[in-house]
Amino acid sequence: MRVSVIGGGTITDEETATATEVGRELGRRGHAVVCGGLGGTMEAVCRGAAAEGSETIGILPTASRADANPYVETAIATGMGHARNALVPLNGDGVIALSGGPGTLSEIGFAQAYGRPVVGLDTHELPGLETAETPAEAVTTLERAVLE
Repeated sequence: MRVSVIGGGTITDEETATATEVGRELGRRGHAVVCGGLGGTMEAVCRGAAAEGSETIGILPTASRADANPYVETAIATGMGHARNALVPLNGDGVIALSGGPGTLSEIGFAQAYGRPVVGLDTHELPGLETAETPAEAVTTLERAVLE
């Protein structure tokens, strides 16, 4: 399964640890990771997934693949700025939302518009958003939602 992971570009050490563990959990279960390809949540989740041998895909807002964080295996340059937020959830079978601001909210909205299940872990509380308490629970909840 391909899982889009969304969250802030600037995050705390605690949020970094959570995002890294989400990536590791996805990697241990053999899931590919799709993200925005830059820093913060995106880099941490890719680091965790790459450590477990999982594929990492970064859909960048910039026009240069070289802007991807070092843990992105496949970088996709869009040159679209924030408009690329529509593409991140579209390219996953489901979405795990971590902490973040307006960009994360827009990606949650796009995920819901595309009919992708979304599981939140320490993120915004919104209608239709399932929540989880741990990275493992977030992945399990999303796996179940995708299979339904």
